[in-house]
Amino acid sequence: MIPSVNPSGSDTRGLLYYLYDTGKHEDHTDPHLVASFDGMSPDPGRDPNATLTDLQRLLDQPMMALAKHARPAKHVWHTSVRADPGDRILSDEEWAGIARRIVAATGIDPGEGQSGCRWAAVRHADDHIHIVATLVTEDGHRPDDFRSGARAQAEARLIEKELGLHQVAPGDGTAAQRPTSAERHKAERQGRERTAREELREAVRRAVSGARSDEEFFDRLAAAGLLIRKRAAPSGDLLGYKVALPDDLNKDGEPIFYPGARLAPDLSMPRIRERWSADAPASRQDDAIRPGPGSPAAARRGTASAVWQTMLVFEHGEDAVAAAHIAAAGEVLDALAKTSAAHTRRELRDAATAFERASRSHVRAVRGHDRALRQAARDLVHGGQALGRGEDGATTAMAIDMLFFLITAAAHWHARKGHAQQAEAATRAAQHLRTAYEAAAAQPLGVLYERGRRLNRPMLQRQTALLREALPDLAEQVLAEPGWYALAATVAEAEAAGYDPAALLSDVAARRELGTADSVSDVLVWRMRRAADLPADASHLPETSTAATRSAKRGASTRPSAPGRRRSGEDTARPSR
Repeated sequence: MIPSVNPSGSDTRGLLYYLYDTGKHEDHTDPHLVASFDGMSPDPGRDPNATLTDLQRLLDQPMMALAKHARPAKHVWHTSVRADPGDRILSDEEWAGIARRIVAATGIDPGEGQSGCRWAAVRHADDHIHIVATLVTEDGHRPDDFRSGARAQAEARLIEKELGLHQVAPGDGTAAQRPTSAERHKAERQGRERTAREELREAVRRAVSGARSDEEFFDRLAAAGLLIRKRAAPSGDLLGYKVALPDDLNKDGEPIFYPGARLAPDLSMPRIRERWSADAPASRQDDAIRPGPGSPAAARRGTASAVWQTMLVFEHGEDAVAAAHIAAAGEVLDALAKTSAAHTRRELRDAATAFERASRSHVRAVRGHDRALRQAARDLVHGGQALGRGEDGATTAMAIDMLFFLITAAAHWHARKGHAQQAEAATRAAQHLRTAYEAAAAQPLGVLYERGRRLNRPMLQRQTALLREALPDLAEQVLAEPGWYALAATVAEAEAAGYDPAALLSDVAARRELGTADSVSDVLVWRMRRAADLPADASHLPETSTAATRSAKRGASTRPSAPGRRRSGEDTARPSR
């Protein structure tokens, strides 16, 4: 249950008109009062003789009784209280009780003999109510509503437990500011899927991903079509910035600008600069030696490698280092969502949006340790838009597969630290990644599955024996999975490329837990193909044969060494750690 206390307003009747209007909003059905300060307020929704003006005058009466100069300019208090989508539909009586508890907890109408404000709770949809109050008490004073938003949230946590509703994780003050009710209503009127604040937050996050300077950041914002205002000191030094959507205008027809810090705490100019100030020395050297933007597939393979290396140190590093890796993982998700094909883009965008909450906590990230992930995000952006097929599509599946384990590890890390909201957000992001992976992996894994099914019987038997030798604890589970044939085809390719498949299998299985994988064989396929530098898309490769394998073995001594690869004069090589 989420109470959302909005900034004070000045038009009681205008707000009531919105709450009772059924012509413009599909979810406004049967608007009516469920509770009020006296239990007898006129209800324009159910009483044909009651008007909005009647209700407005009753609520505003204590304010109007004051001298004109003593009336507060912003006198309308408004909060919505929304149930979780999975909760049961509450009755009017239950919502009435919730409303009374919220106004008491926030100081709007504290009860127990204390003077309170006049208020009314309107229900116009099954899943939420709106509470409207006038910020003048019956005895003409300002109510004690300091930090009413936090007090409402605390009371909501108690209500959830008592009514058996979905329990929302308590906040810690690091979340981005939610869109106001007015912003949501404006987005609805304009037919926008999201509010301007939410669109700007995503656009700024994407502009930050892998950026290395103020100039590059602002160039990306401009390329995204945003309006930009910079704030400079008298010396000319840049202090901050604001952004706006060109078509998001106020009543005077002027663009509405949002400072970066109002979009999210880590999008202020000082916090953004921490990212590239930490990796600036290495970045200049990298820019000097890199030949230029690579292909989308190369960027995705590089992302898989960077995430793999991060996984090896993530859970054993200091908290500040882990926090840096988590924040950088958010940049990678943003960059991947921006550059991926249509059939995965929505789920990847939703994963990035969910993980945005997990990227911030009270553990302050120490930048610099996250250079590999930030470079991966940069390469994804510069690699450009990927196709949803071929090597682009297959390496997208490979990158998502690796990212799933990193995001899951981030959820576990947050849970251990007691970061409830962040752990929940990372878990939601992982769920979106699962869905995106299924869409990206279906075609390339289908090709490998068919190749594995066509392996001759002696080779398939040998692959089975090899699996049982290399992974005795996992072998029977893998053999029972549909993905076993895709893994068998990959093992054959790795052997044809000169690798010791048993050593390679042991290596990729041992480096990270597999308990959270839906399909262990899928995970091993992508890990082996990345480690052995095999093409992610096998649709254009010749069929693996025993003869090809023998030929590859004879030529293996001329290949450079790698984990699990045979060297001249050796029967097997121990995997390097």
